[in-house]
This record gives sequence, C-alpha cells and structure tokens, in this order.
Amino acid sequence: MLDIDQPVLRFWETEFKELSPRKSKSGKRQYKEYDLKVLRRIKQLLYKERYTIEGARRKLATKEKPTEIPDKIREKFQQIKTGLQELKQIIEK
Repeated sequence: MLDIDQPVLRFWETEFKELSPRKSKSGKRQYKEYDLKVLRRIKQLLYKERYTIEGARRKLATKEKPTEIPDKIREKFQQIKTGLQELKQIIEK
C-alpha cells in the first residue's frame, strides 16, 4: 500500500514511538488510518526530505503550526462561497 518493505516497517516501529499498530490475536499488525498517516510522514521525512532517523524523530515530535491563508486567497474563497450560495438560491426557486 505504501511501498515500504516489512523489515523497514519493523525497524521504524522500534525507532518512532508515534508508530504503534495494534496486533491481532494471531500476531498480525493492524494499521489504523493514524498509523498510515504517520508512516507516510516518516517516509516523506526520510526519503524525500532526507532527514536522518534522529532528525525525523525530532521533526515528528514537534507540532508544526498550520500556515496562515493569505488574505487574497481568503477573499477569493469568500467570493466563490457567495457565488455558490447565490447559485443554490437560483436552483431552489
């Protein structure tokens, strides 16, 4: 699904505390959506952004602040929203 080899997944599970999939009674790992999100982020940090394991661990531990939406874009979204509301009113008549 994420194109990550099993040994790599097992290694990451030992290195990143954020990654802890549940195990079924038979011992199979059950990855939830949160686990998949963490795996995608780890993969991005290690392979695309070229962080070390330690660097990726620190990056995951910090809470990244969401970026502010620039006023121009916010205004454009508001115009689109208004236009859609007007269109909805026309359709409902």
